[in-house]
Amino acid sequence: MPEPTLSPLAEYQEYSADVMMRRAADFYADIRRRRTVRQYSTRPVAREVIEDCLRAAGTAPSGANLQPWHFVVVSDPAIKRTIRVEAEKEEREFYQHKAPQEWLDALALLGTDEHKPFLEDAPYLIAIFAESYGVRPDGGKVKHYYVQESVGIATGLLIAAVHHAGLVSLTHTPSPMGFLNQILGRPANERPFLILVVGYPAESATVPAIARKPLEAIATFV
Repeated sequence: MPEPTLSPLAEYQEYSADVMMRRAADFYADIRRRRTVRQYSTRPVAREVIEDCLRAAGTAPSGANLQPWHFVVVSDPAIKRTIRVEAEKEEREFYQHKAPQEWLDALALLGTDEHKPFLEDAPYLIAIFAESYGVRPDGGKVKHYYVQESVGIATGLLIAAVHHAGLVSLTHTPSPMGFLNQILGRPANERPFLILVVGYPAESATVPAIARKPLEAIATFV
């Protein structure tokens, strides 16, 4: 068994108790403003902003540090159009034939339907892929561990980074999403995880009037 290569924890920053509480409160005050947005401006966003958000996502912990994710950033209008056509095809099937009434009733409160104009309006679509296994240069397979958990954590960091940068986002998961592999030329070891829509909100953007569960409903201290 190989020996691990370890280095000192040089970049950890400790804060006093009062500073720690202030930082935690400030972060919560900022992140609580985050909302899922479905109406987007076509206003451009600097690529450098997206690059740094992706770098932040890439710092996520992962099973055995194998980092089983790949992000495809789509800005080309023709490709966005193709993705929208294929996504809406799956969404029509979902809304008209697949989804049980209970699910449709829950979605009705959010005002969603099979029409997805945001897939063309937003300046960026980030297609997130989960690598079910890695591939060595010689073509051999590398087993990946806790893939869904790892990619989910990276996606959460990406959503937070996008909000922190001053943009809005939407997690879009048409099912199935295999068309993304074909459109974006991704290999067989990658499975679509979700599409993250990123940009500025439209001036007329609205969001559902919803409430978050209070702390006592989501956490238990023992």
